[in-house]
Amino acid sequence: MSKIDYKKQYQALYSATANPQLVEVPALSYLMIDGEGDPNTAKAYSDAIATLYGLSYTLKFMIKKGPEGHDYGVMPLEGLWWADNMEEFSVTRKDIWKWTSMIMQPELVTEEHIRQAIRQVPVKKPLPSLQLVRCEQLHEGLAVQVLHKGPYSEETATMEVLHGYMRQQGLKFTGRHHEIYLNDVNRTAPDRLRTIIRQPVSR
Repeated sequence: MSKIDYKKQYQALYSATANPQLVEVPALSYLMIDGEGDPNTAKAYSDAIATLYGLSYTLKFMIKKGPEGHDYGVMPLEGLWWADNMEEFSVTRKDIWKWTSMIMQPELVTEEHIRQAIRQVPVKKPLPSLQLVRCEQLHEGLAVQVLHKGPYSEETATMEVLHGYMRQQGLKFTGRHHEIYLNDVNRTAPDRLRTIIRQPVSR
């Protein structure tokens, strides 16, 4: 059985460099959970991550063992971040942050698969935010993205590079600050973390 690598299929979206680049992001389906508060201290955030991964792996093994017989790698954790007043959105005010945590699901995952997985999960291991999960398409369209290397707390300089590129190209903000976490924060030293920072834009 061959394993489908969706990070390779969507290589332009799940790889980046230190130099900002324009990408066209198609409509993709995600398992999502919304919340608010400092991700470093809010239990709702850690609960959301545990739930998204638990459900995503349940789906993966369900499809692998099912009649479809497909195997694939679970995609990275991603997050949308914002504040009601974006002028106050900064690393010094994480307590007012709002977020959507999400994991992209391949096209072969159907709504019926998700319903079955939700029914199965509590039997094996209760997930704390299962009632908050939804599956939704997100179509960001034109976006600028850049690779940040190092701790999340040091993203400001990378974001300034991205925003400078936007000004040079005459691009405007159209969507929410989007991060894609290429490493497991629990297993990776802070200086080795790699995060794609993406900003939807318009010309």
